[in-house]
Amino acid sequence: MAGLKTLTMIKPGAVKNRHIGAILNMIEEAGFRISAIKSLKLSKEDAEEFYAEHKERPFFHDLVDFMSSGPIVAAILLKDNAVVDFRNLIGSTDPEEAEEGTIRKLFAASKAHNAIHGSDSDESADRESHFFFSSKELLEKHP
Repeated sequence: MAGLKTLTMIKPGAVKNRHIGAILNMIEEAGFRISAIKSLKLSKEDAEEFYAEHKERPFFHDLVDFMSSGPIVAAILLKDNAVVDFRNLIGSTDPEEAEEGTIRKLFAASKAHNAIHGSDSDESADRESHFFFSSKELLEKHP
């Protein structure tokens, strides 16, 4: 059964370019409910930990540098089939390949600075949610 939760991060470039409101509006218009949200700046160590699964990939150090370069907005989103529906909403990692109307097509500067993160599985959504939010902040379980 598909999960009810996903995690997103509006990345430093989109925050710097003042796209937070437009992106959150698109998320809510697509039927997601925001159950937890915060703005913070990741340290290099935090970014390395969050993206540890990519440590051996050639883009890892650039990704860590970018993700620790400025504030991000992390949010837990609730909706039936959350992970799949959200990945459809954000579009392809490369904005040149993303479908029209997706968040990355509209707001990403490049593949490396693609505006937004979305969990890639229910397991990742759970792990990533606990990375950013304490048990006190994880209040909602269902849309």
